[in-house]
Amino acid sequence: MTKRLLLCTFAILILAISLFLFFKKNEIEDNNAELFCCSNDSIFSDENYPEHETSNFKPETSNIKPETSNLKPEFSNLVNIRDIDSAILVDLKYSTTDNFTGMILYDDFDDAYLQPDVALMLVEAQRYLRTLHDEDLRLLVYDAARPLSVQRTMWERVKDTPFHRYVANPNERHSLHNFAAAVDVTIADSSGVPWDMGTKFDHFGRAAGINDEEGLIEQGLLTRQHVQNRQLLRKVMLHAGFRSISGEWWHFNACSLQEATQRYTLIE
Repeated sequence: MTKRLLLCTFAILILAISLFLFFKKNEIEDNNAELFCCSNDSIFSDENYPEHETSNFKPETSNIKPETSNLKPEFSNLVNIRDIDSAILVDLKYSTTDNFTGMILYDDFDDAYLQPDVALMLVEAQRYLRTLHDEDLRLLVYDAARPLSVQRTMWERVKDTPFHRYVANPNERHSLHNFAAAVDVTIADSSGVPWDMGTKFDHFGRAAGINDEEGLIEQGLLTRQHVQNRQLLRKVMLHAGFRSISGEWWHFNACSLQEATQRYTLIE
């Protein structure tokens, strides 16, 4: 009887240890996902989250001149945001080491390039932002056109880590950034200081999501001010015709991926 009791006790102990290690592993991965947040990029694929539809703003592109510099040929039909609206700020994270790879990924450009119609949508969002606030608020772009080669580098960085789900696998699908039809953006004050949105750009974790911000407030992951700041950003971007995605407060699409493949050239 004593031997059977010891065996049962030992089995229960082994089961308890296994359960403890299982839940501890999940907790560590969840915590890592919340903490690993320097500044990667397209993090979530454009298809991973439902898009929120927007206004019917239609940009007129006839007066927009495409980029004619010595950049890659794929950039020849794109426009430099700085050239059409100096009010919009640019801090292209992947032309610096201030990103989740710690590498300079854009070594031949440090400006934000978009399709002409997408660029005008962003200009309209900036104009609308100014009409809503007495402050001299400005949009601040973190990423825009992104070559597919850079997407591959990002994927190699995370594919064997718990964070692989945050980066689109370029071997399976493209990002709208690869068509210059998406922009990562925030709001900055008149001095160019970004507003606090609750997480850094390209945060690896659920606090970056927009579908349950009230729940995130209740959990202490966001404040009411964070959510109000995000709501203003979404308001001006959706007004201009962009679509938000659920997983990233900073990411906005100009169209669907299917539309982009039909209308634009993939940037290799």
